[in-house]
Amino acid sequence: MNTEKQKIAIVGAGGLGKEVLMLIHQINHVTPKWNVVGFYDDASPAHPEICGYPYLGTVEDLNSIEKPLHAVLAIGNCQAKTDVADRLINPCIHFPVLVHPSVLHYPEQKLCLGEGTIICQNCVLTTNVTLGRHVLLNLACTIGHDVEIGDFCSLMPQVAVSGCVRLGTGVYGGTNSAILQNQKVGAFTTIGAGAVVTKSLPSYCTAVGVPARIIEQIA
Repeated sequence: MNTEKQKIAIVGAGGLGKEVLMLIHQINHVTPKWNVVGFYDDASPAHPEICGYPYLGTVEDLNSIEKPLHAVLAIGNCQAKTDVADRLINPCIHFPVLVHPSVLHYPEQKLCLGEGTIICQNCVLTTNVTLGRHVLLNLACTIGHDVEIGDFCSLMPQVAVSGCVRLGTGVYGGTNSAILQNQKVGAFTTIGAGAVVTKSLPSYCTAVGVPARIIEQIA
């Protein structure tokens, strides 16, 4: 049996990049699969190594590789994540799904996880959940039944999404926010930390508070 680990690079050398590195280590402790080659980031880090792994260059440097490589986008900002994904057109780059070993993922749950999805420790997904491309579920998020989460969404720790919720592309959910059942949130809307969404929200707005109210709307 071939047990050779697959090479993977982390795009994003900040705090989330370090957390994704730890996620990969945690996956490897259960199923040795990944060999981390280093980090890519358009902003050069203060030191040439991040947690013992080398800084390898910019996104364009990654775009120019000539051998197959897996990559994970460790970028919390939804628009920035979208922009980087749009720039990475090299067919040698592949985006795996990374799921922490603590997260239950059985066929009966009918989970559909798009490429590049990151699901961190202690998240709970119930049934008939669809995640788009490059979705981040940070620590201990809960996702209810029949939920659809669009491409490039980022949900921070302990976000609670109730049943039949629809999140458009690039929705950002702040830490400890909640979205109640049957609500829809439009593309690239930001939900503030601790906010509770009780009514559907349009695209390109920022909503905070309990209940969540719009404080900024970008046309």
